[in-house]
Amino acid sequence: MSNLELAPSVMRFYGETVNEDSRLRSSADGRMELARTQELLRRFLPSAPARVLDVGGGTGVHAEWLVKDGYDVTLVDPVPRHVEHASAVCAAAVGDARDLQQPDDSFDVVQLLGPLYHLPDPDDRQRALAEACRVVKPGGLVAAAAINRYASLFEHVTYAHLHTERIHDSVARILETAVYDGVRGFTLSYFHRAEELVAELAGSGLTDVRVFGIEGPAWSLVKAAEQQPGEGPTDDLIASAMVAARMAEPYPELLAASSHLLAVGRAPADTGVCM
Repeated sequence: MSNLELAPSVMRFYGETVNEDSRLRSSADGRMELARTQELLRRFLPSAPARVLDVGGGTGVHAEWLVKDGYDVTLVDPVPRHVEHASAVCAAAVGDARDLQQPDDSFDVVQLLGPLYHLPDPDDRQRALAEACRVVKPGGLVAAAAINRYASLFEHVTYAHLHTERIHDSVARILETAVYDGVRGFTLSYFHRAEELVAELAGSGLTDVRVFGIEGPAWSLVKAAEQQPGEGPTDDLIASAMVAARMAEPYPELLAASSHLLAVGRAPADTGVCM
């Protein structure tokens, strides 16, 4: 276990307040995020039974489908509650993305589908990416997710309160600074632009870096429908939003409308330590 610490709001949010597993399985936009993350990763994953290190893997929601696909998954997460839950799915241990205990060149895939959200210090993000590069095998896959810089703008329209002074000012600060302080509601968070996420992965030495909008440009319509009285978004609306996400992939200008971003890159073929 690393001696590094996360911000108290992060540990409190995931350790006591929110059930991340439920968000991805129950909410309409969470289900879109989970399905599209699977869809995108499966394009790049090596054949099973490759070894996957799921860093910041939470309760094991992604590890679960990877194990079912035949992968050998190890999960690391800083929240003990998450690790206890994930242990029913795969090998799991408490740990920090910035100081992994796994040996060099030991995994075919390293995925960070949450850690970059909660590391506002760029040195911490680079340290996490450097650790991913260290433990991935030469030529191996590194995948990192981020919250889009503009996600809060779209999200708070779905809640129909962006026009209120408090929410307006909070979202304006996120747009200006890329950081949410975690004072209320959500936790301390960093919000990436797509080009920034690509630059961070490339700066760590990864090659062939590509970035995708996970939920695509229509996710907020689905979320808005879920917030309104009634039965929520129809299956047809969700299906259309998923198609919109796929159709948007060739158009970088549409990345700004997605809630989450996924970047993938390869470690250099001659060494697993990128930089």
